[in-house]
Amino acid sequence: MLEINEIFGPTIQGEGKLVGTPSVFIRFGKCNFNCVGFNVEYETPSGVKKCGCDSFYAVDKEFKNSWTNYKSYEEIVKEVDDLTKQSSSVYKMDIVITGGEPLLYWNKEEFQKLLKHYIKAGHQVTIETNASLNLNFEEEYQKEIIFSMSVKLSNSLESLKKRVNYETLNKILTNTSNSYLKFVINKDLLHEVKKEIEEILSNIPKVEVYLMPLGDTAQSINENCEDVIQMAIDYGYKYCDRLHIRVWDNKRGV
Repeated sequence: MLEINEIFGPTIQGEGKLVGTPSVFIRFGKCNFNCVGFNVEYETPSGVKKCGCDSFYAVDKEFKNSWTNYKSYEEIVKEVDDLTKQSSSVYKMDIVITGGEPLLYWNKEEFQKLLKHYIKAGHQVTIETNASLNLNFEEEYQKEIIFSMSVKLSNSLESLKKRVNYETLNKILTNTSNSYLKFVINKDLLHEVKKEIEEILSNIPKVEVYLMPLGDTAQSINENCEDVIQMAIDYGYKYCDRLHIRVWDNKRGV
């Protein structure tokens, strides 16, 4: 069973190395983190007020009744095909597998069939992951995936042991060629996260690093972006904005 929070698009990729690329998003439900330190306030269907990340509706199981259970990957493919039929004769839409945490489904047969289907059909497939879960590369098509690895820092308020998995980071970076790291940063913790990023990079192969400002609205991104840009300039990282939030704030389905 594949638990999907939402399938939406065509839209553009809003962050990372493929920002601006026309894409369809398949957002899986469930996550192994809460990331309360990101301080996005929300209310559950039962009326409980909480804090978490900006994808709380795919993370918090209290929203589970709004997710859709798919028994077969083919059901997902059909839904995506309906969304992309106007462009399918012109180009191959990028497929973004996101969450929640999609690697919770890595060992499920239907999840692998979904990945294989799109890769063999010539689509670029990106998996957006926190890269904290164990995985193995057993098939050649898996090596064609771009892993957009948003490794969480201490500002997430998740424990170090839980959020940094060097075995997984090394496996992904040695088995794929275009995967990269992105870190969510707020201006109040620049010195601390600088040291954390350096420690992570010292234990993995060389990799592209993107710094993103914390924020779930254009206003909150504006409050952090200049300091994050300066940090990227100072230390040779790449800055990545959050274009989808600039345009639509945290509106869902775009």
